[in-house]
Amino acid sequence: MNNKFSLSHRNQEPENGVLYLVGTPIGNLNDLSSRAINILKNVFLIACEDTRQTKKIMNKFEIKNNLISFNKNNSFKKIPSLINDLIAGKSIAVVSDAGMPSICDPGEDLVCKARSSGLDIICIPGPCAAIAALVSSGMPSSKFIFEGFLPKKQSDRKKILLEISKNEKTTILFESPQRLNKLLRELKEFCGGEREILVSRELTKKFEEHIGKNINMVLEFFEGKTIIGEITIVIKGINKTKKIDFDESLIKNELHALIDAGLSLPAASKYLAKKENLTRKIIYNLY
Repeated sequence: MNNKFSLSHRNQEPENGVLYLVGTPIGNLNDLSSRAINILKNVFLIACEDTRQTKKIMNKFEIKNNLISFNKNNSFKKIPSLINDLIAGKSIAVVSDAGMPSICDPGEDLVCKARSSGLDIICIPGPCAAIAALVSSGMPSSKFIFEGFLPKKQSDRKKILLEISKNEKTTILFESPQRLNKLLRELKEFCGGEREILVSRELTKKFEEHIGKNINMVLEFFEGKTIIGEITIVIKGINKTKKIDFDESLIKNELHALIDAGLSLPAASKYLAKKENLTRKIIYNLY
């Protein structure tokens, strides 16, 4: 077992018994570093999310090495044998389909097990869609929250959306192109249509684009379009010191009138939030 000071002075890479987390391109294959290429060429084996995707990189850079599939469907079966290989002194590289392994993929579980087993873990930094979108957004980046893909379960999903609506920090999300419009509508419901947002698509690729300003504008942009490519969303946090200017008494009276006319509080709040471009929470608190 190596002690905590063992990483101070590295020998020639790759080293025996070391788990390497190798960042791979998120679109443009030329973003793969020379250090990453060296590791992938010379480790004992490469554990990858999808062998077909990793072979594209290997073919471009003439990397010939052993590949094994390591993904959410088989990771728990394969982690014990990978740990045994590392303990036996074999070097292993872990890669995801794109970006940094261990972010929204099973590499996280392997790293946890390797760390608890006293093994050395070395990160070979590479592209990261979340950071690329954040630094391109112009939004505050000294403090931010990364949520990845929101859960599918509605109760869990609504809880996180509510947290985003109240958070002062910038939030970063991933989403599939098929579900983007649904998420944008949810963000509008919880955060209001004027919340600043940036949707980054096809980062580092030929058709990279950044669509932003606010949720209303982004919804309008994607309306009726077939959306393709990987999606990263950056949402600006709220400014709690900024006062939202609206006639409280007027909206309160209209809210009570709608409820007296037979609408439920949720329905009346949703209607007024859309009409006045406010969040439903603000309307709720007036009742």
